[in-house]
Amino acid sequence: MGSDRTALVVGASGFCGQHLIRHLLRSGCQVTGLDQRGLPDSPAPIVQQDILSAELVHVLQRLRPSTVFHLAALTDPRLPLLDFFRVNVLGTLSLLQAVAKACPQARILLVGTSAIYGACAKTSQLIDETAPFCPMTPYAWSKLVQELLAVQQATQHGLDLVRARTFNLTGPGESERFVTSAIALQIAEIEAGRREPVVRIGNLESVRDFTDVRDAVRAYRLLVEQAPTGEVYHVCSARGTSIRTVLDRLLSLSRRRDIAVQVDPLRFQAVDVPIQVGSYARLRALTGWQPQIPLEDTLKDVLEYWRSRVSATTSEQRFR
Repeated sequence: MGSDRTALVVGASGFCGQHLIRHLLRSGCQVTGLDQRGLPDSPAPIVQQDILSAELVHVLQRLRPSTVFHLAALTDPRLPLLDFFRVNVLGTLSLLQAVAKACPQARILLVGTSAIYGACAKTSQLIDETAPFCPMTPYAWSKLVQELLAVQQATQHGLDLVRARTFNLTGPGESERFVTSAIALQIAEIEAGRREPVVRIGNLESVRDFTDVRDAVRAYRLLVEQAPTGEVYHVCSARGTSIRTVLDRLLSLSRRRDIAVQVDPLRFQAVDVPIQVGSYARLRALTGWQPQIPLEDTLKDVLEYWRSRVSATTSEQRFR
């Protein structure tokens, strides 16, 4: 973090961006968000701006942040390849070129993804930062190109770039497009009487490395404070958890005991990696970071989040 502790969070209205803003504010930083969407209840000001806009450089010249956290990305696997390329790749190029012109001394954290490893890494071992790349989806492909492009731009313009590769994040506020929230939302709707007592789920045998988003944003701050320029670090839990285990734990937290489970072929991913678990040894050696929030607590918070959302929606409908 720069000595003046001014941070710009790009992708501020997203799941991770909102948690990062709150964490940085608690850490004493002056924070501004940037997103093409607004966020009415944000604790920090949000500049509404598309990162592909020519006006971006003027925004950065006005703000002159000491640190730029780049979280903005499309993640929905149903989107076409060209959409991923436009936002994840060309958007990153636009942002880095604007930083080079407006605030070239700023430290940049690029948040990438473990999806770039695909299924090529040895499943019997924890994946470290030297594992081969094998992107298997348009999203993963775009994020690999994003990262390679960022390294090239940092070299060309002398930018202070650090990279994080994050495994599966979850926590309160996560979109229902992702498995933990997809299950929790169905349970919350069942409890509220808005859905029949059946949870529909895709592949239960996939194994993933889940990390609470609140632990992850702490890692991001530590990386900008301590990481050498040009390095890359995993943010993960180093623990594999099957989707079946996530389902069972969420069902155990439900107020209902009559919920059935139905495997739905329509919920299977077109390309599904059987197992992916990472190592955060490099990050721990540098910063001492390790996950602090147990998965059980994360799942409780995710379910409570969706209960409150379902309750609020039900109340709005009742008083219309």
